[in-house]
Formats: sequence, C-alpha cells, structure tokens
Amino acid sequence: MRFIGNRSSGRMGMALAGAAAAKGWPVTLLLGPVGTAPDLPTGVALERFRTCEDLRGLLRRFAPEADVLVMAAAVADYRPKPNAAMSGGKFRRTDGPITLELESTPDLLAETSASRRPGQLFVGFALEPRADLMESATRKLARKGVDLVVANPLETMDAPTVEAWVLAASGVVAETPGVMDKRDFAAWLLDLIAARLPDAGARR
Repeated sequence: MRFIGNRSSGRMGMALAGAAAAKGWPVTLLLGPVGTAPDLPTGVALERFRTCEDLRGLLRRFAPEADVLVMAAAVADYRPKPNAAMSGGKFRRTDGPITLELESTPDLLAETSASRRPGQLFVGFALEPRADLMESATRKLARKGVDLVVANPLETMDAPTVEAWVLAASGVVAETPGVMDKRDFAAWLLDLIAARLPDAGARR
C-alpha cells in the first residue's frame, strides 16, 4: 500500500479561480494535492493544503471574509484512524494481513456554512453517478446548508469537460448547454453566481 486518497485534478478549482480573477474579483484559491502544476493568472492568491485538517484551518481563516465560497472538490470522506501501527509513519511488511480502520472526516462545507454571516453565498458540488445525480444533489443542498449545488456526473472527474445542473432550494435553476470545457463552464457558473449576489461591489 502506497497511497489512499480522493483524487482530484484540480482543473475545476483552477478554472473557477481564473474566471473570477478575469472578472476583477479578488480571489483566494485553496488547492490540495493535484497532478499538475497550478497555472493561475495574476491576482489569484494560492494557499496549498494536504489534509482535511489543513483545509479546515484555511477555511476558518479565509471564509469569514469571503463574499462567495465555492467548494468545487471535497477532501476524502474517510481517513485512516491513527493507531500504534501507524505511529512510526510507515507500515512494515508482515506475513499476515493487516486491518486498516477508517474514521469519518468532518463535513467542512456544512461546518463552514453553519457559521457564515448574512450576505455570503455558498456553492457546493455534487459528483455522483447519473442515475443518482439529482436526488443526491438535492439532499446535499439541504444537508450542507448552501445556496447552490452544482450537480455533475462521475465522468467529470479528471476530465477537461463538464456537463452540469445547478440546483437551489426552488429546484434546478440552470443547466449547461451540453458538455462544456471547464474553463468555459467556470465563466458560465460565475455569471450565474454574480446574478444572485446582493450587490455588484468588491467580491472574493
């Protein structure tokens, strides 16, 4: 065993950060481990993290001052539970099997949303099989306490394109005109977000 993780290319987050910067918005991108080097325009402040707790700390630092928070990719839902075998930082080969116990990670979007201030707009993403997509996104909207959820099918993962539906409490409020390049989609989504903000002032 070398690695257990929740893979993400980071394309969506980087595309959204670039599109927001193109609008003249001050942007902070919280970026986890990704397979490619970040290619970001001037004006995007980059903060890197590796673990769920790292991201939790960054959200506590930056979210209170943000006008818009978009969580385009989640950390893993489970992590290895610390135990004596892991105390040295490495599993040694043995003749028999080993048992890896997992524990739930905190729900960072729900946690951050629960303490947000009036006027902030929070957006989550739901990545699910097509058969469960709308039902899962609707549940996530309520469970996370966010304003919008972007529902996109599993084939979006690690792909350069996306097809998506945007849900609010009232139901589906928009859908992409077919499959879009993620950079085009980012600009499309941010136009939708901008239209729902209470004013057109400075935004992050």
